[in-house]
Amino acid sequence: MASEEAVGVVPDLADNGRDSGRGASRENGRGASRERRLRAVELVRERGELEVVDLPALLGASVETIRRDLRALEDQGLVRRTYGRVFAVESGVFESSLASRNRDNAEEHLRIAKAAAGTIRHAQTIFLDEGLQTQRVAEQLTDDQPLTVVTASLPIAAYLAQRPNFRVIVLGGQVRGNTLGVADAFGLELVRHFSFDLAIIGANGVSVERGMTTPDPAVGSIKAAAVRNATRAVFVGAHYKFGRTTFISFAQLTDFDAVITGRELGAALANRFSAAGARMTRV
Repeated sequence: MASEEAVGVVPDLADNGRDSGRGASRENGRGASRERRLRAVELVRERGELEVVDLPALLGASVETIRRDLRALEDQGLVRRTYGRVFAVESGVFESSLASRNRDNAEEHLRIAKAAAGTIRHAQTIFLDEGLQTQRVAEQLTDDQPLTVVTASLPIAAYLAQRPNFRVIVLGGQVRGNTLGVADAFGLELVRHFSFDLAIIGANGVSVERGMTTPDPAVGSIKAAAVRNATRAVFVGAHYKFGRTTFISFAQLTDFDAVITGRELGAALANRFSAAGARMTRV
């Protein structure tokens, strides 16, 4: 089992400062709680998502105990719950796989992709970032005009290379197994030599304080270079990316001509991002 530090579970602060005379049993209870929550995070990360009703049997705890655990883990930013399911939240030490992302918020991803494809207009050279959301954008591109696409994503490259009117350039370097994206110094050097009419970029977290963030420094460097070398930049990301921060900041909200997300993002939070300079579009 991974350590608490590796996963990010912190002790339940509500248990601190209690009467030490009630000692060993209470300490054992806290230890069991930490172990159970640690295992819950590991299970969700391994599987991508879980039904909340399955967790009592998997963890050997009551429904109420599981609900209390999930509330604590959600408060710590390690999981999120929606419609009876629980998902892992990406962080500086964890990034979800494409397979797990594909099961989540599919209709929202499609709306965002269609809106982003509409921003192509007369662009002839575009950078398409790696990730599930940008894959959905690639699927919405039409063949009605010649387009050169540079991408760090092997799935995007394989998909678009078969389409007429597309010239596809895939970055070289090391392939990341969980996302099938390419990210290292070779790819970064190549991006630095390009100029793009448009860059379509994703992120693992978006916050007012730190802008767009990602867990991997090499990935962040490629994203940053693509944004810098683009005449226009568009951000695409589902609502649950907002209000979260991972490890590496690679761009600010104001670096993007449009920030496209789903209407699932609450109006109050969207207004906060708008007030910070983001050109928000909720679809």
